[in-house]
Amino acid sequence: MARAFTPKVVTANDLLEGDVIYLTTSGNWTRDLRDAELITDEAEAQLRLLDAQSQPQIAVGAYLADAKAGEQGPEPTHFREDFRRTGPTNYAHGKQEAKLEATADV
Repeated sequence: MARAFTPKVVTANDLLEGDVIYLTTSGNWTRDLRDAELITDEAEAQLRLLDAQSQPQIAVGAYLADAKAGEQGPEPTHFREDFRRTGPTNYAHGKQEAKLEATADV
């Protein structure tokens, strides 16, 4: 018996900068998961993935990642995706450094 389809987002890495990016409803790319399109239909998810894979000049390694609806937009359901969206945590740099600076200002 086939598993029921669970909501997904299309994710990849930015070709030039390497950042994690997500496909939006309008077909643009964003670095903020909350702005990504949460896809609830399996056929639509496959079409959106094909669209993402046809943009090798922007995105590499596009795939469908499980997600769930959150108060501010899609949220990851797996540790791997949560880790990808925030970046490495072994020392503060990049996204982690910006996160520390934002909390220090509070």
